[in-house]
Amino acid sequence: MKRSAATIRDVAKASGLSPATISIVLNNAPLARYIPPATKKKIEAAANRLRYRPNLIASSLRSKRSYSVGVMVFDITDPYCALILRGIENCLYRSNLLPILTDAHNQRSRFERYLEMMLDRRIEGLILLANWLFLDINLIADLTKSSIPIVSIGSELRADSGSSVIVDNELGGRLALEHLCSLGHRKIAFIRGPKSLSDSLPRWKGARSFARSNGFELDCRLIVQLPDSSDAISSFEVGYKLTEELIKRNRNFTAIMAFDDLAAFGTIRALSKAGIRVPEQCSVIGFDDIAPASLCTPALTTVRQPMESMGTMAVNIVVEGINSLLEKREVGVVRRRIAPELVIRESTRGLSEQRHHTLRSPV
Repeated sequence: MKRSAATIRDVAKASGLSPATISIVLNNAPLARYIPPATKKKIEAAANRLRYRPNLIASSLRSKRSYSVGVMVFDITDPYCALILRGIENCLYRSNLLPILTDAHNQRSRFERYLEMMLDRRIEGLILLANWLFLDINLIADLTKSSIPIVSIGSELRADSGSSVIVDNELGGRLALEHLCSLGHRKIAFIRGPKSLSDSLPRWKGARSFARSNGFELDCRLIVQLPDSSDAISSFEVGYKLTEELIKRNRNFTAIMAFDDLAAFGTIRALSKAGIRVPEQCSVIGFDDIAPASLCTPALTTVRQPMESMGTMAVNIVVEGINSLLEKREVGVVRRRIAPELVIRESTRGLSEQRHHTLRSPV
């Protein structure tokens, strides 16, 4: 016969204390600070002996708390998401909060439906991994009115709509081009990011700013752009095709700066197919530092986003917002902009070390 779960009354009987005192200690109520440490230890020992587990549903109904945080991913197949989710999950675990993870599949209708479902389950906060989907929708404003702390990772929400954690993309674009130029490269091809993606313009702005301040003229005939797409993985295939297009153009280049690591992987594949060795004949740099970047051959030089730290930071902002609401304090909007880091590996090489100083595609 299955044994029924221990209750607070069982713990009270075993410890010889009142159910009220047991409840105060086990629920870590404000009055718990007035309970002597020896009494607390006696209660905890009895609870452990009886394998007491609190009834979270009943506790939630009494406190009107769900102890859950919604986490919305726009495409869980995007390698960019993996380390961010690790940071989010670890930090929520330490905060005794349960993540409710949903994948919007880059579909606006699915995004809205999941958001409604999470609200029905009384989430206490929301973390959005904003990548491709537009965030200026009415439901976000409704969340703000409902006093639910929101944090967007990778994109800033509209003013006063919620907090954000983003990388300094402009600095990252500058770091990438500065690295190639420090190696002596001047004939550089560029694979720009999609127009609709908020990361694209600042990365390009950082590269242009560095070029302008250092008297480096960009060749418009060596600039191509990733198209808008709802498929995050597509940048590998498109990076491959765009690099083939660059090779076919009758222009010299000794290096390629790709918008992200997946596009850089596609670039390396296309160069290899054309018999162009990386980095012996052409250097390649990416952006993000997703897991495969250090595993591919050659290992990819890239600009690292501190993705796990970004996830941790987002949770800390949400937890602070939740605590502010519980303590009837105002929830402030927090904007965090994190500096990226240049990670130099094997895919870039000094121009003087390259066997052929320039690449010229066949006419």
